[in-house]
Amino acid sequence: MRLVGNKTHGDLAEIGIAEFINQFMYDFKSIHVGKDLFRAKDHEEDIVIKNEISGASFPVSLKAYGDGPLQLSTDRDQLMFPFLESMGKEIVGPDLAKVFSSQAFSSFNSINVMPLIYSEQNKKCNIMIFDHEKAIKNTARIIYVGKGERLSKTKSGKDRLHPIYAFLDSKGGYICEVRYGGASANALQRGLWTHTQNAIEYFDSLTNGWINFSHNKTLIKLIALALNSGEKSHAEANEILQKDIDELRKK
Repeated sequence: MRLVGNKTHGDLAEIGIAEFINQFMYDFKSIHVGKDLFRAKDHEEDIVIKNEISGASFPVSLKAYGDGPLQLSTDRDQLMFPFLESMGKEIVGPDLAKVFSSQAFSSFNSINVMPLIYSEQNKKCNIMIFDHEKAIKNTARIIYVGKGERLSKTKSGKDRLHPIYAFLDSKGGYICEVRYGGASANALQRGLWTHTQNAIEYFDSLTNGWINFSHNKTLIKLIALALNSGEKSHAEANEILQKDIDELRKK
């Protein structure tokens, strides 16, 4: 997907996963909500999955990130960082429970993020789910790391351009962080983040570890041709592709 473009591979993943659920996950249906719609919704979802037996539905935010920093929530209302500031520069003991039970951190308890993590250099990928319940249970300290400072427990070699609040376990191990959320912050400088390398024990792998991938240039050619052909040929191609999917479903 990244061969198509760095700015489009995430959007392609959303379309692909939504269709995968419809084709291969029986009793479930998925709707691709779309960028314009999800910005206006209460959640940061990309797709909505419905259990056709129970009728229950839930939103999922899909991420396609390299092996490293991973955004779990954009904190679009900019509540997390100011709330932590009001609690001081080191939060421990009973105050930790106040953080996780606060309105500002209500989204922490309902993180529906499915990240596809990839190492393009090694051509490996992994679907890793952040264990937010374990993160809450193991958080022993929340500390302020100011502009120009470093958190020694991370592998980052850069001084910070914006402050963060780092969540640490009892051994000082990194769990996650809340980035600066002021008016001058962009999407990469705010919200709830973690790190797939530094916080690996707080992830569960849906793929049972790393799996290899290779470039499919035939698919790129297919996309290029589809964008320059008519709807009649699209319909004919869809029939061929659906037959292939039907065969895969039998296996």
